[in-house]
Amino acid sequence: VQLQASGGGLVQAGGCRRLSCIASGRSFNIYTLAWFRQAPGKGREFAAAIRYGTSATYYSDSVKGRFTISRDNAKNTVYLQMNTLKPEDTADYYCAASSRGWIYRGRIDAYDDWGQGTQVTVSS
Repeated sequence: VQLQASGGGLVQAGGCRRLSCIASGRSFNIYTLAWFRQAPGKGREFAAAIRYGTSATYYSDSVKGRFTISRDNAKNTVYLQMNTLKPEDTADYYCAASSRGWIYRGRIDAYDDWGQGTQVTVSS
């Protein structure tokens, strides 16, 4: 599946931003979809995932309670609503798709398809 992320930009601390990721190609409904992020000089880390079918969600501790992942299967789109943004949320954000089991949802090596990054900068 091909993924196209958008929605990044500059936002003040405490503000909000919504990222979108449109999928094309194979069936969107059979995938676990996730957002990862990579801060300057750091490795890529898991942020949030959503399961096909049940739409169960899972978050890293660093974003839990502030970010919400959702999907619209009719539009082949996954979203990341980011609220109460902090300067440490500054990163390139990547959407990803996995056809492996939900148990692997937080593992970067479980994801086969990646979108290009969209940059989010949070100013203090």
